[in-house]
Amino acid sequence: MGVQTTKAFVKEAENLKNFGGLTDKMYSASVTNMVQAALYLPIVLTLGSVATGLALVFGGLEVVWGTITAGTLIAFLTYTRHFFEPIEQLAHWFAEMQMAQASAERIMSLVLAEPEIKDSPAVQARMQQEKKANMAIDGFTDSITEITFNNVSFAYQNGEPVLKNVDLTIKQGETLAIVGSTGGGKSTLVSLLCRFYEPSTGEICIDGIDYRQRSLHWLQSNLGIVLQTSHIFGGTIMDNIRYGNLDATDAEILDASRRAGAHSFIEAMTFGYQTSVGEGGSKLSAGQKQLISFARAILADPKILILDEATSSVDTETEQQIQLGMDHLLKGRIALVIAHRLSTIRNADRILVIENGGIAEQGSHEELMVEQGRYFKLYTQQSLAEFANEENYWRT
Repeated sequence: MGVQTTKAFVKEAENLKNFGGLTDKMYSASVTNMVQAALYLPIVLTLGSVATGLALVFGGLEVVWGTITAGTLIAFLTYTRHFFEPIEQLAHWFAEMQMAQASAERIMSLVLAEPEIKDSPAVQARMQQEKKANMAIDGFTDSITEITFNNVSFAYQNGEPVLKNVDLTIKQGETLAIVGSTGGGKSTLVSLLCRFYEPSTGEICIDGIDYRQRSLHWLQSNLGIVLQTSHIFGGTIMDNIRYGNLDATDAEILDASRRAGAHSFIEAMTFGYQTSVGEGGSKLSAGQKQLISFARAILADPKILILDEATSSVDTETEQQIQLGMDHLLKGRIALVIAHRLSTIRNADRILVIENGGIAEQGSHEELMVEQGRYFKLYTQQSLAEFANEENYWRT
């Protein structure tokens, strides 16, 4: 990994030196391992032979004195052999056990790790109770009509606050675009909504109920997320889209693909939807991966949809196709769109400008342009830059 970056910065020699140091450590550990494995079996065989010899000497004297019979002596000699046989077998596995020890420690640390964000005992108790119709697994209503941030602040483990005293209300059917400078807190705000983290102070309420009183599984089951670099699993295109809803039919998958603008390029492939995408989607372009992730999100039909710079990897024509499908997808659900390319969020119901961990401005595109504040400056700068790039392109 990172071969192109290494060559571009001429770091082959440094990487070779680091790799040489690692291989020297590996060589030393391997020699130690083999020496221990080589010593183990001879020691066990020696101890077994000594034990058999001692049993033969002392048992032979007992036979001569008439204390025990010859049959008893033979039985004990057999016992000594059987006693050391399993220990000898362990010698064959000793080296493998040593090599697997480090991996086992890592695996067990992951298996036994306690997540910081989890359901409280009260929530778990409600989840065990019988549910009524149209109720979520935690006993509350299954709908999401309003999300409220009440004086929310957040900091990463004793660091500086990333968000400060944020008050925000998002209603069902509203598309909220979030813009601002890098590091301003846009992604953190969305991560708090998804409950990947929880507020340091304040509360986030879903229909008036603090979401820490709701089931984490229920909340995240109602999320649909399309990231700037979405992950594609090894397998077929059909399998990757169906990951959004494992119970979906082929017809539903085709419909989601068409709405995302992915159907045409998929059909053009040799095996269509049964085309293997390779490990991590290595056989697809960045734009094709993004279209598949869109189709996956559409198929999931979530109550809360989050798009994090989701159209950054597609061309302008494909983006227009996606926008047509997005109008139907965003309808009737809460949608948050993080965007750096401001031209893509002009039609959002509300635009939020996040700066230095707080809400600097909010309103529709037209309202913010009239105010001529931070959003106006960002939009004007981007428009001028895009115009200059286009002019240079045509001149070239």
